[in-house]
Amino acid sequence: MNGRPAGRLVGLLMDGDRTGAVDEARKLVEAGVRKEEIVSGGLEVAMKGLESKCTLEEFNLLEIMIAGRAVMDVMRFLYPAGTNQPSTKGTVVIATPEGDVHDLGKNILRFVLVAEGYRVVDCGRDCPIATLADAARDEGARAVCVSGLITSVIPVVRQLRGSLASRGLDGVGIIAGEAALKQAAPEDLDVDCVCDSAFDAANWLDATRERRT
Repeated sequence: MNGRPAGRLVGLLMDGDRTGAVDEARKLVEAGVRKEEIVSGGLEVAMKGLESKCTLEEFNLLEIMIAGRAVMDVMRFLYPAGTNQPSTKGTVVIATPEGDVHDLGKNILRFVLVAEGYRVVDCGRDCPIATLADAARDEGARAVCVSGLITSVIPVVRQLRGSLASRGLDGVGIIAGEAALKQAAPEDLDVDCVCDSAFDAANWLDATRERRT
């Protein structure tokens, strides 16, 4: 991050220090660090730390919730309401699949895609595949993004392409991300792209949009 360590921001986020995290993000912006770098080098690193806690015996839901609020406060600082680009690049439907109630990764993806000029329809967490496919049809989506933190949702994600196809949506792209899904190859999930970060998802959408226009 332009030579400035991200460790302080990550530490503040993991501690749930909402005010301190926003102040540190402000300092990074004032120092010339790009928002994308702050998200990938700070927020997403903190999220990985939160993800690891979900698999440990010392799992503390309150701690994770407090840290998650700090992450979202920084996202709102970086991408404040009313300052995003117009939604000119098409509609993307996002969700955490049924069986997974975690939504930090999905929420960051929503912020990033809106800031990049996409209209985002958020179907929430623990979302049935049929509901997600219906939303893609009803909203005229050009892509569906799913975020999964736990491995039990992998079989659920594999159902998505068939559910879209049954609604005549064979051309709708499918993107997967977050801890559990990033460990799998696209062909194993039956998706078009597995992304390491929210910005990878935005870049894939931009690239496929350019090829279609």
